[in-house]
Amino acid sequence: MSDSAAAYFVHPSAVVDLPCTIGAGTKIWHFSHICRGAVIGADCILGQNVFVASTAVVGNRVKIQNNVSVYDGITIEDEVFLGPSCVLTNVSNPRAQIVRHGLYEKTLIRRGATVGANATIICGCTLGRYAFAAAGAVVTKSVPDYGFVVGVPARRKGWISRHGHLLRNPNSDGILICPESGYRYQEVRPGLLRCLDLDEDAPLPPELSVGRKHYRDFKK
Repeated sequence: MSDSAAAYFVHPSAVVDLPCTIGAGTKIWHFSHICRGAVIGADCILGQNVFVASTAVVGNRVKIQNNVSVYDGITIEDEVFLGPSCVLTNVSNPRAQIVRHGLYEKTLIRRGATVGANATIICGCTLGRYAFAAAGAVVTKSVPDYGFVVGVPARRKGWISRHGHLLRNPNSDGILICPESGYRYQEVRPGLLRCLDLDEDAPLPPELSVGRKHYRDFKK
């Protein structure tokens, strides 16, 4: 391990196969299983019954809710949220009769993205930075940065801000404003949204890192 066991927390019911890499401040809860060789960053939260495979990579400050498996071939960047019982896959055409261990397909979930409860991500896809797959969505193709997708199969229904709000009613210059942060967003070319006030890789300032108003209140 890259850190001493004292640097992170593992519930007594969890299984951690050595050696693996677990960052400082990470918490691994009841009945989870971390396989030998897995890489998990710092300050992550892995809920009950989470599985992380040997070649999976999990970044820093990732939140993985209950009953989620992160299989071989999956890379999760920093500050991703994986909702309860969402499903990640690594073979498009699985058959019990055919061994495809050397053919795992790659899935990349980029920084700050959200996968909603019970959503399914079909392998080979990339979820862009701050993309949002709604609860129950079945994602069969890649989603751009800030893309908001819903349905079966998932379709993009608009853009979503870094704070998780749908961006509506662009002004005459095509600028969209997040109702929570006030940050401005613009489609700099078709299918490519960018925040005009903060780089996609920059951390949120502390004053914008704590929610103070319920989601529904922004709709009033």
